[in-house]
Amino acid sequence: VCIFPEGKLTADGEMNEFRAGIERIIEETPVPVIPMALQGLWGSFFSRDPNKGFFRRLWSRVSLVAGESVAPGAVERLDLQARVTSLRGEAR
Repeated sequence: VCIFPEGKLTADGEMNEFRAGIERIIEETPVPVIPMALQGLWGSFFSRDPNKGFFRRLWSRVSLVAGESVAPGAVERLDLQARVTSLRGEAR
């Protein structure tokens, strides 16, 4: 199952703060979490880049970067966000 813990699309290409709901999900469903980051979506058809208007790229090269699994008891929202930010790197 894939969850986007930000709860909304970014308005500027930067990651939004992870919402508290992710902690509730983790508490109620104690399973290992694999942090992942998408790269290359900003400016694509699925972004809200204000400079692109209607003419967004329909075909974009998107990458998925996966990190190491985190044990159920060790997962915290801010730590998870830091891991995803690190995986994402400079790419938007």
